[in-house]
Amino acid sequence: MLKAISTIKRGVVIAASVMGIGFTATAHAQYVGPLGGTASASLSVASILKNPVDGQHVVLRGFLLKKVGNEKYLFSDGKQEIRVEIDDEDFPPIKIDDKTRIEIRGKVESDFFETPEIDVKRITLAP
Repeated sequence: MLKAISTIKRGVVIAASVMGIGFTATAHAQYVGPLGGTASASLSVASILKNPVDGQHVVLRGFLLKKVGNEKYLFSDGKQEIRVEIDDEDFPPIKIDDKTRIEIRGKVESDFFETPEIDVKRITLAP
């Protein structure tokens, strides 16, 4: 009888450990939803350039036209162009060229004496 209780306790401990591992794995899953704050998919590059709001979350669809510096690229929504900053580690594990339609999510950076740019935090293929 004592041995049966010990076996049951061992089973409970193993089950609890397995459940704990499952919860831990879930806690480390990557969040793929929208960025915090108010992101506006209806914004265009032209509207950002006309009225840049520093720190504003934006979602834009278009193309990376070319690399213009270290982690700096020229992005176009098909009508206007804006410089974007993309950290190397923020690129998805797919090849992107000037014909790949993408969606970028990030924040407007608007310094007083500089042209506004987008600090990109996430890139995906555009739907």
